[in-house]
Amino acid sequence: MTSAMNLDELIEGVLAGEDRALARAMSTIENRTGQHRELIEGLYPHRGEARVIGVTGSPGVGKSTLVDRLATAYAADGLSVGVLAIDPQSPFSGGSILGDRVRFDRSSGEPDVFVRSVSTRGAPGGIATATSELTVVLEAAGMDRILIETVGAGQSEIDVVRVADSVAVVLQPETGDDVQMLKAGILETADVLVVNKADLPGVDQTITRLQEMLEIARHTPSEAAWEPPIVRTVAERDEGIDGLRDALHQHHEYLAEDSRLEERRRRRHRADLRRLAIASFERQLDREFNRPGGLVERIECVESGEQSPYHLVDELLANWIPESDD
Repeated sequence: MTSAMNLDELIEGVLAGEDRALARAMSTIENRTGQHRELIEGLYPHRGEARVIGVTGSPGVGKSTLVDRLATAYAADGLSVGVLAIDPQSPFSGGSILGDRVRFDRSSGEPDVFVRSVSTRGAPGGIATATSELTVVLEAAGMDRILIETVGAGQSEIDVVRVADSVAVVLQPETGDDVQMLKAGILETADVLVVNKADLPGVDQTITRLQEMLEIARHTPSEAAWEPPIVRTVAERDEGIDGLRDALHQHHEYLAEDSRLEERRRRRHRADLRRLAIASFERQLDREFNRPGGLVERIECVESGEQSPYHLVDELLANWIPESDD
């Protein structure tokens, strides 16, 4: 638990980029123990300008190896990198299953790369609830790049858009599930399309199908003029990593024009505020249910037909939210 006595010390350690402090701060946030709110509030003013990159796709397409090689490439350029690997939640311990370094054999040995596995804790969108706050920790530590690898659960992976500046969707040749996933809507989240394991048979057919889908999307009304480039990679052999890095840089340059990056991050902050507000309301609602004379007794009015559920909810919200002058 983070006590008031050592909270300042912990914040100082994070700002200094100390791995031990980073790990402890992240555990505090994930477990919602101690002073996690005070910790975030202490770090928030120190956020940097890290580029946040989401990497998503179906299980088995090689996301972890790709992220590992990408992080190593960034580190070779003299950049500091934070990796958040979102793992399924263990049904036994509640923690992440695969661990920090099992899948990141190369980048985890780099002094400028910090790798952290994060349990989804049941979050349905492939992104752990605390991910946004964990990026705050990494930004405060001065990371230049933050890579977020999602679980890989199909269409629900669109949640990665809420935390990333750029999203790379990873596929592999001759995988019908991947193409179906794109048709289901995840294509709309892709800023870069990556065909990994491009040494396998069927890579040309896969790329042709992607190009066809992009052609259809080109004729669909959209706010964005950006067309996702298709990058071939063989991550295990370090092939195509430079091309992926270039594509991500080009997307960042695109976002930097006409305040697109600011608007994307503004949407991200709005999503954070909405998430925090909903969580706060849920806690307050639980207290109201458990309070003597609270909602439990008022529910009898609904059961008897004296009030509708809508009336009771309106009355409840009126006590929590000041009425607008409009």
